[in-house]
Amino acid sequence: MTPETLVVLMAEDDDGHASLVTRNLKRSGITNTIIHVKDGQEALDFIHCRDGYAQRVPNGPLLLLLDINMPRVDGVEVLRQLRQQEYPGEVIIITGSYGKEQAWALEPQEVIGKPIDLEQLLMSIQLVLVCREC
Repeated sequence: MTPETLVVLMAEDDDGHASLVTRNLKRSGITNTIIHVKDGQEALDFIHCRDGYAQRVPNGPLLLLLDINMPRVDGVEVLRQLRQQEYPGEVIIITGSYGKEQAWALEPQEVIGKPIDLEQLLMSIQLVLVCREC
């Protein structure tokens, strides 16, 4: 369904929610590697190959599925840091309590509210992939 080189990095502190999203993406035909991290700091470490991910070889583009309300480093701070570093990857914000207008102000490719509408998420992923290839 999507280019195999794209890695989906899901930053979500709720393990049950992350598992549900991962399972549904796989059932829908997404064959890409999906990595789950539990907070914003871990997402930044993965992206920048630091700390527990220091041995990771950056092997292609990332699509970051980013929750806003997470421990240690929240999604707003993750995006602020990535924008400062001119991060080239795509970001879809998934939020339950953060206002959608506020989320759009962070300039992601898409904003999806919780509970997640799986069809909207799949369409958003496809849109990001199509725009990436333009």
